[in-house]
Amino acid sequence: MYIFLGSESEPVMEALEREYTALNYGVRAMAVNLPGFAYHKALKARKNLVAALQSAIDERRKQRKENISSKKKDMMDALIDVQDENGRKLDDEEIIDVLLMYLNAGHESSGHTAMWAAVFLERHPEFLKRAKEEQEEIIRRRPPTQKGLTLKEIREMNYLSNVIDETLRLVTFSLTVFREAKVDVKLNGYVIPKGWKVLVWFRSVHLDPEIYPNPTEFNPSRWDNFTPKAGSFLPFGAGSRLCPGNDLAKLEISIFLHHFLLNYELERLNPECSLMYLPHSRPKDNCVAKVKKIPYSTVKKQE
Repeated sequence: MYIFLGSESEPVMEALEREYTALNYGVRAMAVNLPGFAYHKALKARKNLVAALQSAIDERRKQRKENISSKKKDMMDALIDVQDENGRKLDDEEIIDVLLMYLNAGHESSGHTAMWAAVFLERHPEFLKRAKEEQEEIIRRRPPTQKGLTLKEIREMNYLSNVIDETLRLVTFSLTVFREAKVDVKLNGYVIPKGWKVLVWFRSVHLDPEIYPNPTEFNPSRWDNFTPKAGSFLPFGAGSRLCPGNDLAKLEISIFLHHFLLNYELERLNPECSLMYLPHSRPKDNCVAKVKKIPYSTVKKQE
């Protein structure tokens, strides 16, 4: 919210969170536009989000007209100012579409993956120990004058990167996507006629035992010296549809897990809670847990 709209207002964030939740439930639902169905609720949520963002844009344009400038330029400012080689600027509808997409993609997917990584590590103490030791070693090698993480240090988190990749493989954020055939397409011996909509199931690839032995097992070490073949690791899609935020998402998750492993531990209250699978795989209780502060250790405490 701060990066995109220059706002950290709790009431605004909570309101948008409710609308985005309804929107997410309808994204992968059957397109039944009748009251009570997830798709219908998602359309209403999108209208509410559009109205909220339009109000924010109107206010920003008013401030600019009155020469009231914010302390820091945010994404909305950038979208209002950007223009192509012909001097054309984005209209409000285009700005809103960009904000709608990136606010959602930048929040839900990263938080979802960070949650599962923490859960899997809590279930497997041997992997938790190894991941934590790597982070402690990074702190030990750090010059005493340095404050905070550097990109170089994050690139040295080889095992944590394995943890994140294994989490993305085992709990694919986007289980499925809908695609419309623009031409007749031959797929697995069948012809998909032009205009037909097909459901692409990403997770089946990640659980293929020929690619990943013991595919339902959480094992970050499987990524040691392993590079997946094209089309066999698709947490962010592939080809021209590849998520443009994939590197940013992994960076955010790495930073969160670095601080979490060094300073906290997770204790789920309902570890045997069953799962829900739409719109994304998660415990039905939304992973209710106690987060405990770890007592000060020999590792230099991060400010």
